[in-house]
Amino acid sequence: MHEQNTVRLPRVRASELVGRGWLNTGGKDVTLADLRGKVVVLDFWTFCCVNCLHVLDELRELEEQHRDVLVVVGVHSPKFVHEADPVALAAAVERYEVHHPVLDDPQLVTWSAYTARAWPTLVVIDPEGYVVAQMAGEGHRHNLEVLVRDLVAEHDAKGTLHRGHGPYVPPAPVAGTLRFPAKAVALPGGTLLVADAGHHGLAELAADGETLVRRIGSGERGFVDGGPDEARFSEPNGLALVPDGLRATLGYDVLVADTVNHALRGVRLSDGSVTTVAGTGEQLMVGAADNVRGGGTGAGYDGPARDVRLSSPWDVAWSPVLGAFVVAMAGNHTLWTFDGTDVRHVAGTMNEGLLDGPGEGAWFAQPSGLSVGPDGRVWVADSETSALRWLDPADGTVGTAVGEGLFDFGHRDGRADEARMQHPLGVAALPDGSVLVADTYNGAVRRYVPPAADEPAGAGEVTTVASDLAEPSGLVVVARDGAGSSGALDVLVVESAAHRITRVTLPAGAGQVVDGGAHRTQRPVTDLAAGEVRLDVVFTPAAGQKYDDRYGPSTRLQVSSTPPGLLLDGAGDDVPLTRTLRLDPAVGEGVLHVTAHAASCDADPAVEYPACHLNAQDWGVPVRVVDGAPATLTLPLHG
Repeated sequence: MHEQNTVRLPRVRASELVGRGWLNTGGKDVTLADLRGKVVVLDFWTFCCVNCLHVLDELRELEEQHRDVLVVVGVHSPKFVHEADPVALAAAVERYEVHHPVLDDPQLVTWSAYTARAWPTLVVIDPEGYVVAQMAGEGHRHNLEVLVRDLVAEHDAKGTLHRGHGPYVPPAPVAGTLRFPAKAVALPGGTLLVADAGHHGLAELAADGETLVRRIGSGERGFVDGGPDEARFSEPNGLALVPDGLRATLGYDVLVADTVNHALRGVRLSDGSVTTVAGTGEQLMVGAADNVRGGGTGAGYDGPARDVRLSSPWDVAWSPVLGAFVVAMAGNHTLWTFDGTDVRHVAGTMNEGLLDGPGEGAWFAQPSGLSVGPDGRVWVADSETSALRWLDPADGTVGTAVGEGLFDFGHRDGRADEARMQHPLGVAALPDGSVLVADTYNGAVRRYVPPAADEPAGAGEVTTVASDLAEPSGLVVVARDGAGSSGALDVLVVESAAHRITRVTLPAGAGQVVDGGAHRTQRPVTDLAAGEVRLDVVFTPAAGQKYDDRYGPSTRLQVSSTPPGLLLDGAGDDVPLTRTLRLDPAVGEGVLHVTAHAASCDADPAVEYPACHLNAQDWGVPVRVVDGAPATLTLPLHG
C-alpha cells in the first residue's frame, strides 16, 4: 500500500445522508447502508460555484475508471435562494451532465453533519462506513486517485470491498433545438449565433430566434478543431464578433469562450471551421510555475495565446480602446485581454470577492458577462457577488455600480447603492449609456441608469424591465421590427433553463420598481469563544509532494471580517497558517473571511523539473461569540 500524505481522520462513523430528496436514482432514496462496500466520495457543491464545476470535471474520469467500486454522491448545499428550488437543481444536474446520485440538501442538514465550511468540499468514506479524509477547494484529482486506489487495495484484501453497480440511474434524454443555451450574438446577415452549451456546440438560428439554420460542432463534448461536423466544444458560453478590419487577418469571424476546455476558439462563418486560438486545453492553476509554456512575462501568466493556460473563460467582448478582446476569466476571478496573438492578465488578484480600485489589486468573483459601452467602459456581470461592475480601459480602474459582496443578494430596485441582484450572468450596454443585466437567478432583466454628472456614484437607478424568465444568461440588443429611425430597441433574451430565445420589448419608461427584499447567504453559524481564538488552517501536500519554499515562504494566510469590528486582533496578511484571533463580544456575530495559500512540489529529488501547484481556498465562516464555546477554528486545506 502506498504511503499517504493525506491527513487520515480518526475512525469516525459517517453521518447519514439526509435531505429533501434524491436525483439520478430512479426515484429511490439512498442510505449509507446501501453504499456499504464501496469507496464513497461526497461532493458538497452548489451549482453557482465555478470551483464546484471544476470539481465535477475532475471527478468525471475518476468515477468512470472506478465505477464498480467507487460511488460519488453530490450533496447539493445551496448558496442562493434560487438554487434551493428543486426544479432549478434538477435542471443544473442535467445541464452539467452529473452522472452520479445527488442529494438535495436545501436546509444544509448533511452539510452541517459533515462540518463543511466551503464550496466545494470533498469527504471520502471507506467501504466500512468511516470518514477517512476531508478536503476543501478544487485540484484534488491526483490525491483522490491515490487515496481511492489505496482504499480499494486495502478493503479488497480485507474482504470488505463489494464490486458491482452503484445506485446511479441516468435520466431519460430530452430532445430539442437548443439545450441550455448560454449566450448569443447577432450576425451581419441577420441570423443569430447561439452558444448551445448543453449540446457542446454552436447553433445558427434564423432572425426569428427559432428556426435552425445550421450547427457548428459535432454535439459531443471534446476539444477538436476542424469543420462544422468534426469540431468539438465543451460547454461554450461567450461569443463576440471580430471587428470587420481584423477578420481577414485573423482568419475567423467569431470568437468563442469554450469554457470547460479552458480555451478561446475562432469560427469562420463561410465554412463553419473551428480553430483554437488561445489556451492549451488545460486549466490555469494559481501560482503554478508551468502555466506558460517556455516561461512568461509580467505576473507569470502573460504570453503567446496558444502557450498560456486559461481558467474557464465565460465571456468575450471587443474593446476598441484596448484594441483587444476582453475575456471574463470566471475560473480565477480575473479579466484578461486577447489581441489575436497574445493574452494578458489585466485585472483581478485571483482572490474571490468585491474590491474596487486599480485593476491589479481589484477582486472579482466569477465574472461571467461582458459588454462595452458607448464611452468604452467595459461592463461586467460579476456573478458570485451579484454585482454589476466596470473596468475603465483607459486607466485600468475597477468600480461597482450595483452590488455589495459575496453573501448579499436579492431582488430590489431603486437607488443603485441599495439595489440587489442574484447571480447575474449577462450584461448589455445600451446606446444611451444605461446597462441591461440578465439577472439570472431572479429570472429577470434589470436596467441600470448611471447617475447624473452632479450626483454621487451610488445615486444611479435600477429597475426591472422583464420578469418570469427561466435563468436568462445572455442578452442581444436589436432594433425593433418596424422601428424605422425611431431607435426603439428589442432585446433577445437567452432563456437558458427554458432552452429558447425570447424577444422582449424594452418599456418606454424606466421599467417597474420591484422590492423582493435583500438577502444574505444563510449557512450554519459556528460558535466561538469570546476573546482569543486559534485559527488553524491544516495543509497536507498531495501524495508525492512536499512544501515548496525554494523562492520564499510557501504559505500565506489572509484574515478579515464583516463587520470589521468583529476582529479586535488577528486581521491582515501573514505567512503562517495559524493565527490568534481576538473576537469582540460586543459585536457578537459576523463572518470571518479567510484566504489560505500553500505551495507544494514533487518530492522526488530525481525529478529535474518538479511539477508544482499553489493550493488556495477562500472561506466565509459565519460565527457567533458565545461564552464557553470552542476557542479553536480548524479549516482543512489539502493538496
